[in-house]
Amino acid sequence: MRILFLGDVMGRAGRAAVTARLPGLREAWGLDFVVVNGENASSGAGLTGEHARLLLGAGADCITLGDHAFDQKDMLSFIETEPRIIRPINFSKVAPGKGWRVFTATQGRKVLVAQVLGQVFMKRPFDDPFSAIEGVLKTHALGAAVQAAIVDVHAEATSEKMGMGHWCDGQASLVVGTHTHVPTADAMILKGGTAYLSDAGMCGDYDSVIGMEKLEPLRRFVTGMPKARFEPAEGEATLSGVFVETEDRTGRASRVVPVRLGGRLQESAP
Repeated sequence: MRILFLGDVMGRAGRAAVTARLPGLREAWGLDFVVVNGENASSGAGLTGEHARLLLGAGADCITLGDHAFDQKDMLSFIETEPRIIRPINFSKVAPGKGWRVFTATQGRKVLVAQVLGQVFMKRPFDDPFSAIEGVLKTHALGAAVQAAIVDVHAEATSEKMGMGHWCDGQASLVVGTHTHVPTADAMILKGGTAYLSDAGMCGDYDSVIGMEKLEPLRRFVTGMPKARFEPAEGEATLSGVFVETEDRTGRASRVVPVRLGGRLQESAP
């Protein structure tokens, strides 16, 4: 199976990059399944129903969220009507939506998508992500119940993301980090056959401070005082993510390649 995962979509620039490029990539790369992290797609904080429909219409099979899952209040109700949106599995127990689902890809193949929130350096303590994902993976065995399994680790600390990668090794096709908006250079296939990347980066304007216009973040770093709201940068966005090929029989990854298209970063593609 040929799978594409795109990192955090950041504001209008990120949405434009996804809608402009994803339809062509699905055809050119023969993609069987696409996951997009959309938790910053609306004004840099959360996701509206309107923008969710835009990303799904561009070719996303599933949208994952994160710690800003419900910053846009209409997502509280929209997520209950749209099963293709996944919020973190270890979010509040009263949160709407689900933290994992099984989707149908090309040729009827089944793909599990799950998301967990990290605990280290996050603003509030979420439930244990390791025990949360363990039960889901054990009941959806690779090569049996599902042909592929994707875990989005929305976390701050690379050590915690790496720990999750090794925890899931052999039980997931791909474990990929989101949240920091900075792509990492450690794409690899772990010993048990799980493709891993600490952070997919963002689909956004990298002439910025992690996707935000530079002036206000710089002012706060220098003076320690806020003056204005953060606003997403609106220059040309880089499409950032990771491409994975898996074996249907085992669900294990056979190839993993970082994806960087357009904008400021050096391009890479499968």
